[in-house]
Amino acid sequence: MKIRLPETCLVFLIGASGSGKSSLAKKLFDPYEILSSDHFRAVISNDESDQEASTDAFEVLHRLVEMRLKRGLFTVVDATNVKREARRPLLKISRQYHFLTAAIILDFNEDKCIQRNQERTYRIVDSEVIRKQIDDLQFSLRVLKKEGFSFIYRFTSPEELSELSLEKFSLKNNRRKEKGPFDIIGDIHGCFDELYELLHRLGYQIRLNIHGNEESFSIRHSENRIPVFLGDLVNKGPKNIRVLRFVMDLVNENMAYCVLGNHEKKLLYYLRGKDSRLRGGLQDTIEQLSGYSAEFRNSVVEFIRRLSDHYVFDHGNLVVAHAGLREEMQGRTSMGVRNFCMYGENSDDVDEYGMPVRYSWVQNYRGKARVVFGHTPILEPEWYNRTIDIDTGCVYGGRLTALRYPELEMVSVQARKIYYQSRSPLPQHLSLQS
Repeated sequence: MKIRLPETCLVFLIGASGSGKSSLAKKLFDPYEILSSDHFRAVISNDESDQEASTDAFEVLHRLVEMRLKRGLFTVVDATNVKREARRPLLKISRQYHFLTAAIILDFNEDKCIQRNQERTYRIVDSEVIRKQIDDLQFSLRVLKKEGFSFIYRFTSPEELSELSLEKFSLKNNRRKEKGPFDIIGDIHGCFDELYELLHRLGYQIRLNIHGNEESFSIRHSENRIPVFLGDLVNKGPKNIRVLRFVMDLVNENMAYCVLGNHEKKLLYYLRGKDSRLRGGLQDTIEQLSGYSAEFRNSVVEFIRRLSDHYVFDHGNLVVAHAGLREEMQGRTSMGVRNFCMYGENSDDVDEYGMPVRYSWVQNYRGKARVVFGHTPILEPEWYNRTIDIDTGCVYGGRLTALRYPELEMVSVQARKIYYQSRSPLPQHLSLQS
C-alpha cells in the first residue's frame, strides 16, 4: 500500500507505546523530518523514559514544529498522540501556518502492543499505561475527522505495514518549475472583444475550431508564451460566457493558467443552488448562460471547482492571485488562504460609496516573490514592495491590462465603452492606507 501526502503536511503518528510508530517513521520519512518526543526527553534529561521531562520535551517539540512549518517543511510528530489534548496545540500550529494535517494510526490490539513493548531492549512501558493509551485511542478514532485532519490512514495489524511506502505530491498551486514566459491578464468581467484585442497585441494567434455543432478555442505564440488569468472572468460585462468558454478551453488544454476570482465563486454558488441572489453583475452572466445546455453548465461548475486560488511560479519568484497574497500564505492551502486570495484583506467598514474598506497588505509586504493581482480596479498600476495590482477597470470603461513576465512590461487596450457603472470613481493608484 502507498500513503500519499502533500508536501506541506504535518503528520501525526498515533498509537499506543509498542505499536511501532518510531520504526514506521524511520522506514517512511527522512531523519530530519521526524520530531520524536522520546528523543527530546532524552536530550533534556539523558533518559527518554523520564516522564518528568515531558513538559519541557513537548515545549521544544512544539517550538521546532512551528519553526519547520514556518519554513514550509514537511514534518512528522512521533509521539503517542492518542489524547485530544496532546493533538490540540499541534493542530493550532498547523492552522497558523496553513498546513494540511495527516493522521497515521496504528490501531493494534492490546496483546500485540504489550508483546512488542516487552520485546524492547529499552524504555519498557508499564502494561497498564498501554491499556489506557489504547482506550484513549479508541475514543480518538471517533473525533479525528472533526478535528480537521485532511488525511487519515488507519492500520489494524503490523503485517499491513510491511509493504507500506510513501509518495509525496505537490499542491495544485506549486508550479515553481514553470518559468514562463507569462502574460498575466487582469480582471476581464466579460469584456471578450478587449481580451481578443489584447491577446493579438501580445502576439497570440487565436483559432476557433469547429467540430460539427461544437466549437472550441486554441492559441499559439511564436515565443511559447503562456497567458495567466487573474480571475473575475465573468459578471458585469457583455460577453461573460464567451470569455468563460475561451478561458476554459485554454486551461483545459494546458495552454493557460487561471486562478479563482470572487465572481467565479458567486457563479459557482448560484449554479450549485447555494445562493440565489443575483447581485454584483451575476444576473448578466445567468441570462447569457440560459441558452446553454445542462452539460455545459455542469462543465462550468467543474471548471470553477478545480481552479487553484493562487499559483507559485519560477522557483518562488512569482506569485499570482486574484486579490494578492501575503508571504506566509504563499504555496500553502487553507480556507484562510483561499479567502485572502479572493478578497484580500477587508475590514468590516464601508466607505462613503458603500464599498468595503480594504486594508492594504502590500504596505507590509517584504517577500521575495513578486505578487501580481487584481480585484481592486485602479487607473494606473504601479509597483510597491514587489507587488502590483493590474485590474485597470475595463468593464467600467477603463483598460484591460497584461503584465509580461519576466520582462515586467505592461500592455493595455482601452475599453470600447462603459459596460457597468462603478459605484465609486476609480482611484488613480492602489490605496496604501492601513
